[in-house]
Amino acid sequence: MTAEPFRCGRVALMGPPNAGKSTFLNKCLGQKVSIVSPRPQTTRNRITGILSGKDAQVIFIDTPGIHQPHGTTHRLMTRAAWDALDGADALGVILDADLYARKAEFLENDIEPLRAPVAAEQRPVFVIANKVDLLGDKSRLLPLLERLHGIWPEAGLFPVSAADGEGLPALLAAIKSVLPPRPSLFPEDTLSTAPLRFMAAEIVREQLFLTLRQELPYFTTVEIEAWDEDGEAGDVEIHAVIHVARSTHKAMVIGRGGQNIKRIGQAARMEIMELLGRKTHLRLWVKVRDSRAEEAAFLRSFGPAPEAWF
Repeated sequence: MTAEPFRCGRVALMGPPNAGKSTFLNKCLGQKVSIVSPRPQTTRNRITGILSGKDAQVIFIDTPGIHQPHGTTHRLMTRAAWDALDGADALGVILDADLYARKAEFLENDIEPLRAPVAAEQRPVFVIANKVDLLGDKSRLLPLLERLHGIWPEAGLFPVSAADGEGLPALLAAIKSVLPPRPSLFPEDTLSTAPLRFMAAEIVREQLFLTLRQELPYFTTVEIEAWDEDGEAGDVEIHAVIHVARSTHKAMVIGRGGQNIKRIGQAARMEIMELLGRKTHLRLWVKVRDSRAEEAAFLRSFGPAPEAWF
């Protein structure tokens, strides 16, 4: 018998905000490469995660949540998501099955920006109904699946739970089967194309979200100012700056008696140390930057945009 060829390709992950794309990506890889937060729109940039196996290499591209674009920031996030389709071999549309099973009326509005473009896709499309673990009564899922099949009849439909892995083996097998036969594009031990500095900044930003929740100012950014490695001891010392737009925001991030910044720093340091596999020292500062400059820095994080957008 002829052995199956090795397959390799890119899969763009898209969907409304807070559908669980980052959790899905991290679960597939078995390691965090994209930040997760209860707050929508935490993924600002395209994050690449690479799943390598004996039979295939799947290159996932996590994108900002797609919704009706209002304002420059949302237009840039939407553009970043659609740009991820360039060079992708397949498309994964991730939806919050629990939300739409409870509130069916939300589905139409959330998928409106996706409906026509996804229906016109010539590439393989996988509609991933996520968060099924939250459904106590799984029969509530059936009307949603029928509705999604009616909207995108050519797409593969997979109920999954990114939280506990339910349904993921079947989905991954289906994804691998449609990828083109070709050698792997990245070394087997590569999990992401994101630089370590970027991932460290993302970890700090995630802890900001988790600590401050809805109170976190939207245009808050994190910048790695220094990254020093001790060649003999192998330790890493990282200096990171949290940029905010107002002094009141600075006080919020620092917290009473420095409690917030201490909690953020401790949690981020532990995650960065696990990522790097060596002892890590993390120094955090909070700096106030003019709100216009802070917004400009936030927008630049999406890359260049047409001048008419500003």
